Amino acid sequence: MNPNAITRRGFARATLLGGVGATVALVGHAQDGAMPAPTDLVTTETQIAINRGLAYLARSQRNDGSYDDNSGPNAAIVGLAGLALMAGGHQPGRGEYGKIVSRAMDYLLLKSASGSPVGYINGGENAFQHGGGMYQHGFATLFLAELYGMMPTANRQRRLRDALEKATAVIVRSQNKLGGWRYDPRPSEADVSVTVAQLMALRAARNAGLFVPKSTIDAGVKYIQGCQLDDGGYTYMVGTNQGSLFPRSAAALVGLFSAGIYEGDVIDRSVKYLKRFVPGKRGFNDMASERYYYYAHYYAALAMWTVGGTAWAEWFPAIRDDLIARSQGPGNIWADFGHGPAYATAMACIILQLPNNYLPILQK
Repeated sequence: MNPNAITRRGFARATLLGGVGATVALVGHAQDGAMPAPTDLVTTETQIAINRGLAYLARSQRNDGSYDDNSGPNAAIVGLAGLALMAGGHQPGRGEYGKIVSRAMDYLLLKSASGSPVGYINGGENAFQHGGGMYQHGFATLFLAELYGMMPTANRQRRLRDALEKATAVIVRSQNKLGGWRYDPRPSEADVSVTVAQLMALRAARNAGLFVPKSTIDAGVKYIQGCQLDDGGYTYMVGTNQGSLFPRSAAALVGLFSAGIYEGDVIDRSVKYLKRFVPGKRGFNDMASERYYYYAHYYAALAMWTVGGTAWAEWFPAIRDDLIARSQGPGNIWADFGHGPAYATAMACIILQLPNNYLPILQK
């Protein structure tokens, strides 16, 4: 990478083409290099684990389309489960689990229409206890934006568009003066983790053809960059030095990629820091990395897929094998103490299906 070149090519090229595999990238490859074929990465054992995981997500969905964490309905998990199913080729009107994806979408559309402020998507009245309101909003908006262009009828497409416009407006209005976001849908404090969730949602919305102010993205980028420490990792909030941690550092890199920044010293140092945490090469000896295992590897896998080349070729088999080893029980699903099995299973299935390149999030 050229350390002197920082670009925003992703935002500059964003447009909507429609259909599965046709929407322009949320995150594209940052560098050239041979990418292993999907058949070399998704082994028979991997596909069996994926199939069982998706079947669990289908049968654990509630009748209203929602999913629970350990506290109650969580819109972020609805979005993540929908993305996991879409990564297997399922979408409204298509695939074995197309109806499950549709129900997830309808649940989020209902929450958007009844949200306060209008367009705000969360799974419960006490959204803070249920995972942080803007976390939920960000992941839910990302899922809805990834669905755009896939609706089987014009009426459903219009409903989706309306919800996306309102959801995007909530994000833009909620950015604080430092350029970041926090748990509530209003300008207040900010942290790097919630900020990344909003930037991913905004990139997906932009790709779906919605207007997103460049100033909003620029300010978000400035916030993330302000959290980087000398070792290439990231602290939690601008103006603090709480030390670098793998989970939030993986997220921060994806946030920068989502803003179209693929090159430069900030990126090089971020990638170098993350490479210290290849599963199996460096154990998870600190409590934070284990506690946020699925969160960390969701972002780390997206980051390494974007970096491409040898980084991806080394990273994916390592996380694939680690995830398969962590699957539990006769259903071969995954568990997370904080947010429950639907969350962990959705995250694991998204990661394991990245080589298939089915999600619009992955298209160049």
